[in-house]
Amino acid sequence: MNEIILEKLRQTEQRENVKILLAVESGSRAWGFASPDSDYDVRFIYARPVSDYLRLEETRDVIELPIDDELDINGWDLQKTLRLIYKSNPTVFEWLNSPIVYLKSDFAAEINTAAKDYFSVKKALYHYLNMAVHNYKAYLKDDYVKAKKYFYVLRPILACKWLLDKGTPPPMLFSELAESELDDTVKSKVRELLDIKINRPEIYKIPRIETLNEYLEFNIENIGKQIDNIPNVKSSDWNSLNELFQKIVYYQKMR
Repeated sequence: MNEIILEKLRQTEQRENVKILLAVESGSRAWGFASPDSDYDVRFIYARPVSDYLRLEETRDVIELPIDDELDINGWDLQKTLRLIYKSNPTVFEWLNSPIVYLKSDFAAEINTAAKDYFSVKKALYHYLNMAVHNYKAYLKDDYVKAKKYFYVLRPILACKWLLDKGTPPPMLFSELAESELDDTVKSKVRELLDIKINRPEIYKIPRIETLNEYLEFNIENIGKQIDNIPNVKSSDWNSLNELFQKIVYYQKMR
């Protein structure tokens, strides 16, 4: 599958006349708990030739390949990505920290380094808490629920706890988050859920786990109470991102 993904990325570069700077896995495979029938969620950052950035008409800033049962591939333009980094968009930080990298240019590390000055703990907390609340209400209220949906709430809750404890972007791997932030009282139950998630189809349902629901509800409420006290600290200076953008685009001109 890696070779198939790389070939599709190469074809995209040629067809769209772009340079892919970074391509990573962003879904359950990157989180470390893919099911047997999980698809591949490939995300990439690309740069266009300098002439495309100097046009008066707008150029679309995303590239989306047709989705099938195995592959979901799409990417963001460099300009869009850097603007989202300036806003401390948590999704970009996840891409930059993915443990599964399909393709990486020399500029990927520079983007990651530049991004660190723009990370906002407070914005990330709101992002992950809202994700946890939405997924909890949408998926974990019925008598029988999909086992995988517990991780759609557990992972953002643990990401919030990481942010409160360490003040840095949370890791993608669920195992790393769980090792650092998961309470001992629910570890055995979560291990059982992981076994189900990894070895059963995506649609597999289990009875709702009351003890785990109580754990999630408690943490959702507790984290919500703490967010207002977190300062919103990040760089408001565009200079380093502008310099990086110009450097990468200039390289595109020379290649």
